[in-house]
This record gives sequence, C-alpha cells and structure tokens, in this order.
Amino acid sequence: MPGRRVQFNRMLYSAFGMPLVFVIGEDWTLRGAVRAELRERGVEALGFANLNDALEAMAAGSPPSVIVLDAACADTGDTLWGVLARRSAVLVVASRFEAPPHMEGMRIMFRPVGVGDIVRQVEQLLAGQAV
Repeated sequence: MPGRRVQFNRMLYSAFGMPLVFVIGEDWTLRGAVRAELRERGVEALGFANLNDALEAMAAGSPPSVIVLDAACADTGDTLWGVLARRSAVLVVASRFEAPPHMEGMRIMFRPVGVGDIVRQVEQLLAGQAV
C-alpha cells in the first residue's frame, strides 16, 4: 500500500524502506557527521548545502519525515518556516542570535550541540510520528 507506515523498533518506516531525513546546512562537517550517524542507525538521510536545494527535492516528491536545519543557512521569513513545519517535523540547530520563530512541529537546539544530541532528537521526532 503506498504511503503505509509501520513502527518497528521505535522508528517510523514507510512501506518502501527507511524513514527519510533531510540534513540542511552549509557546514559540511556537521551535515556529513549527522548524516553518517543517522544512516548507521537505519535512517535514510540526504544532505543539502542550502534550503533551496532541499525545497526542490521536496517538490520533486521526496518528502522527509524530519528536517534538520542549520539556522545559519536559512535566511527565511516566518511564512517559509511555517511551510516547513507543516510538511515535516523540523529540528533547527541555531545560535542564540539566529533562532527562528518557534512554531508547532518545530524543535530548536542551541549551540553548542553535539552530533549525538541531534541524532537523539531526530529519533524522538521519528518515534513521535507513529501512525
């Protein structure tokens, strides 16, 4: 059944495989480390250097379950934050000076934050999406 989701081992899986997470940020070291750790834990993670590329992938039919977004690369208005939060759970990694407006479906982690902390938050967001 297309779009059917099942919960297995506290993680949300689609009928076609692993959950999908977008990791968006200009800092390739953080982006790569978060992607690698998610993949190690059985979560498909795609990395994007900017928000526009991620939005194009979403428009092409790859909606993620969770978006991890480095606020430093997201020069967006309140409207775009709202669009992201309505489509997927959003985890924003921000400094105290660049925090986005808080919206339903969005979590914010303030720097300094480690890769393990980010991955644990993603796992919590995925577990909370069980249908």
